[in-house]
Amino acid sequence: MKNQNITLRLIVMNFLQYAIWGAYLTSMGSFLAKSGFGPQIWLFFATQGFVSIFMPALMGIVADKWIPAQKVLSLCHGIAGISMLAAGFYAMTAGAGIQFGTFYALYTLSVAFYMPTIAISNSVAYNALEVSGKDPVKDFPPIRVFGTVGFICSMLFVNFMKGGDGIQFQHSYNQFLTSGILGLVLCLYALTMPNCPCKPKSAGTQSFAEATGLSAFKLFKEGQFAVFFIFSMLLGASLQITNGYANTFITSFADIPEYANTWGAQNANALISISQISETLCILLIPFCLKKFGIKKVMLIAMFAWVFRFGFFGLGNPGSGVWLFVLSCIVYGVAFDFFNISGSLYVNENTDKDMRSSAQGLFMLMTNGLGASIGTWAAGKVVNHFVYNAAQPSWASAWYVFAGYALLVGILFMILFKDPQKHPKAA
Repeated sequence: MKNQNITLRLIVMNFLQYAIWGAYLTSMGSFLAKSGFGPQIWLFFATQGFVSIFMPALMGIVADKWIPAQKVLSLCHGIAGISMLAAGFYAMTAGAGIQFGTFYALYTLSVAFYMPTIAISNSVAYNALEVSGKDPVKDFPPIRVFGTVGFICSMLFVNFMKGGDGIQFQHSYNQFLTSGILGLVLCLYALTMPNCPCKPKSAGTQSFAEATGLSAFKLFKEGQFAVFFIFSMLLGASLQITNGYANTFITSFADIPEYANTWGAQNANALISISQISETLCILLIPFCLKKFGIKKVMLIAMFAWVFRFGFFGLGNPGSGVWLFVLSCIVYGVAFDFFNISGSLYVNENTDKDMRSSAQGLFMLMTNGLGASIGTWAAGKVVNHFVYNAAQPSWASAWYVFAGYALLVGILFMILFKDPQKHPKAA
């Protein structure tokens, strides 16, 4: 691969990496609800969090010790893609007779091998930039933005594309077939990336505890780090709620005559894609906001943005209240980016160099692992109570519960977490 082409090649890789996820992540809930699995939506999203606790670490060790990272990336996408295709084909052939156990097993196998590729694709990109004489810190972020572009394009594709039965992909098994095909494309494409040599034995490799971030648990001895990581888990509980339920919620308005023919009710995924567009733009605001307000205030802005994210969903509708849905999607960029990126910076700036990788691993484990798993389980209980098991379903009540939770977390964080500039740096 020629050096002058590396940026374009990595843009394509990142585009595909997140297009795979975007094909089903925000619309899967709609398919599950229509297949009779509405009460189990939480389990599908909690599974992503659960496998994120250990699979990225295991595959990372494999890439470090035995198989070059670009080949591990290819292998993981191959298994994930085939499994997702199998899930789609099963749903297609089973029709109304689809069984939860079979579909869930195929889905779980797919996400178990997809989730590690998020970190591995970053490693492949960093290596490719370095061997090309480029600076990953400077050159990778503009490349990574195209991952979000890929996610958005995939969302819009499954929103507007219809199958032979006239059903939009976002409501049918076709979203899983789309994801699986993209996964197999990246399986082959990953093999064209520059070689990522395994670490020589003399250089040492990470232990399992180091790879998973478990060695960083000693940071809990520092009072403010304990507070920070606990709140990371509490906020991580909010991350997958709208991915799991937003499409199903907005689409449910199609059953109400007043809103049945509104654009929003018919194009939920396209409406939700505003969230990802906002996410892309909000990344550009972070340097200014960190300089202006500091890390604690930026993290607080993110926490209270979740209150508006959920509250606007509870208040809105796809008719005259569609502007509230749009506002909810706009504040999502602040809610998601400001905490994830500023939180990562807090960890980087307040830990010693030999602890930073493990500390970052712990941050991800608490947010995308434990937090996301526990949060989607709890969210499932709330939605099942107010929607699927209720005599008179009330989505608004569920969103208000989530907003109240986010408000409580934000208030407690404001009280308990001290400004990093006001306490000594962790040793």
